[in-house]
Amino acid sequence: MLKLDFEESQNIEYKESWRDEYLKWICGFANAHGGKIYIGVNDSLEVVGVEEANKLMEDIPNKIVNYLGIVCDVNLFVADSRNYIEIIVEPNNMPISYHGKYHYRSGSTKQELNGVALQQFIMKKTNVTWESMVLDLATFDDINEDSVRYFQRLAVNIGRLPKSCKDEPAEQTLKRLHVMTPDGKLTMAALLLFGKDIEQWCPNAIFRIGRFGVNDGDLISSDDVKCSLIMMPENVMQILRNKYMVSLIRYEGILRKETLEVPEEALREMLCNSIIHKDYQKSFIQMKIWNNRITLWNPGLLPEEFTVETLMESHESNPRNCLIARAFYYAGYVENWGRGYQKIKEEFALANLTLPTFEIIRGGLLATVLREKFMSLKEGGTQGGTQDGTQDGTQDGTQDIDKWIEFVIKQNPKITTEEMSHICGKGVRTIKRHISKLSHIKYVGSGYSGHWEILEKSEK
Repeated sequence: MLKLDFEESQNIEYKESWRDEYLKWICGFANAHGGKIYIGVNDSLEVVGVEEANKLMEDIPNKIVNYLGIVCDVNLFVADSRNYIEIIVEPNNMPISYHGKYHYRSGSTKQELNGVALQQFIMKKTNVTWESMVLDLATFDDINEDSVRYFQRLAVNIGRLPKSCKDEPAEQTLKRLHVMTPDGKLTMAALLLFGKDIEQWCPNAIFRIGRFGVNDGDLISSDDVKCSLIMMPENVMQILRNKYMVSLIRYEGILRKETLEVPEEALREMLCNSIIHKDYQKSFIQMKIWNNRITLWNPGLLPEEFTVETLMESHESNPRNCLIARAFYYAGYVENWGRGYQKIKEEFALANLTLPTFEIIRGGLLATVLREKFMSLKEGGTQGGTQDGTQDGTQDGTQDIDKWIEFVIKQNPKITTEEMSHICGKGVRTIKRHISKLSHIKYVGSGYSGHWEILEKSEK
């Protein structure tokens, strides 16, 4: 039996005889990158031939047109007195269905698309992005005009929009950003960037922060940031500064200067990148804070042509959500040239700190930042812990907890025991128990108007 001298390819199928169900394979090729189907050839590339070849040469093209609405080249060949048929399928710019079902060729398999995968496929084929979808049920009453004014001030102050834009109607600003259609319809991007209740339109549009102790099961406290995206970077930074991270205090003359333990511009860049590149059809952004490190996980894979190494090199800007990225650019949150990760590297190098690491894990990008300055303050405490967080620098003795309490009080005499708990990674009851045994620390006044004092003898 004659064997064809064909190169193996994942875009080629071999069938010994024709069946109408093979229209699904043609549909899958058309929706993907195209391909070829050979009828009358087995998987060993041997020509077994087909019967009634002339009838098939008439039936197959007609069925492709009638059931799929596309035209394919169908060719008849003869090898060793046996007829076989070649069907050449070109990739189609529009989504193709067979009996209302959408099939897609992936690797050497055919898959039926459903749910989110089908939605993403159709949007990609029709050149419609998720953020640009028009939501007919949304009205301008769903927009928080304070968020729009906040954006206008940022964009004008940084010089990326003219001064006249500072007082222009909110609708005009949304149209300027292409997140509102000319006839006043709102897109998903408009409701995420400036919406009053972004969870109403996208339940996963949350930035979740958690403070952990020994491991992932030891959650001490958490916050969910649910504001409009344009206000989210500053709101997250404010919560981190006030509740979860420490600032190192120094004086320039009589001026008190506070420097966040992690380079603030780099941290802000990482937060903005996570918001811009997030896949909003998946989970929420998760920031986990331990004693020795901070992790930031952002759902969504990198673009096909990108790797983690690509991010750290000079590269073109390629945001997942272009409309959101555009607004962030005008607001001055990010640059427009793909320099975000270069900026992060520069800021950490300038602060003489270890560069963050990045890896693809569980369908998203995970960034890990070591809390070197925070750990260096723990005199006599452990400096690291295992990578999985099971040690995590939290197994300190009584003396170390006492030192932490004294340290955070010196940083902020009006700090509450709950805030001490967030920063030190210990429960509120534990903090109160230790304070009760520290005779040199006193609370002066009552309620939130009072403050802590450390007696001088503790500093001798």
